[in-house]
Amino acid sequence: MARGRRAPTRRACEGAVMDLRGRTVLVTGASDGLGLESAVALERAGARVLMTARDPAKGARAVARVQQEVPGATAQVVALDLADLASVRDAAEDVHRRVDGLDVVIANAGVMMPPERRTTADGFELQIGTNHLGHFALVGLLLPLLRQQPGSRVVSVSSLAARGGYMDLQDLQWERRPYDRQQAYGASKLANLLFAFELERRLRAAGAATLSVAAHPGVSGTNLMSTMRVPSVLERLSKLVMASPRQAARPQLHAATAPGVVGGEFWGPKGLGEVRGRGVAHATVPSNALDQQVARDLWTASEELTGVTVDLPSPTS
Repeated sequence: MARGRRAPTRRACEGAVMDLRGRTVLVTGASDGLGLESAVALERAGARVLMTARDPAKGARAVARVQQEVPGATAQVVALDLADLASVRDAAEDVHRRVDGLDVVIANAGVMMPPERRTTADGFELQIGTNHLGHFALVGLLLPLLRQQPGSRVVSVSSLAARGGYMDLQDLQWERRPYDRQQAYGASKLANLLFAFELERRLRAAGAATLSVAAHPGVSGTNLMSTMRVPSVLERLSKLVMASPRQAARPQLHAATAPGVVGGEFWGPKGLGEVRGRGVAHATVPSNALDQQVARDLWTASEELTGVTVDLPSPTS
């Protein structure tokens, strides 16, 4: 794919999800926002959905919402705190006990711009620790289940913020530099893309039938505005131009379920600036996500930091 260029647009997707009866899908961060909307759509298409939630009470309410929207839904909650590697390992073991294979993992959960530098249970900067390292460990631990299912997919949910992200592997945890929450968020979402593309290269090198795909929602009116502590008037005005969570979930649903999706693709809204749109199209890949050496170095650092070694060969450069 050309550096910084938009790939050819495919036919717009209006949010329809293919028949998923007999398929098992895990969605992280499914207690609200894009994750919950994705869970509803997947259940409606007949999938067995595992919904991860950090808060058990919120998880129970999310399952109730899915059951309200889709009578007869069988969605289940998996307890998961991506900011705690012990919880990630427990969640992966729980999933291994429940299912013999996974067809899709949608790595959707994330945190956005806390007001000051915070750390995870393992001492990582909160945004890189949750958005990237937690998902890296989870996908690595679930990869044997994914490889049981031909055509399975890992969908890494990135952001438009990845365009301004910079990966400083010498200070991944923001311990040496003055903390900039916006730059730290952009770096964590760039890490999602670097991981998605490196995972795809390693899957191909292994001859695996699993695909790694990325997506971004554009700009969505989720609960992240409250996390950013913007004035309520600005929040209300912003939501007038933002996509609804249901609309914003379409790119990741397309990446997870649409026929013809190819590993290494990046999907987003089909609209001006990829901010929002009723359809789905190939997204512009930031040039900073195409550096394969940085991707390999980030992979190595992620294995060392999480203690999760992913059983895939490193591709030749």
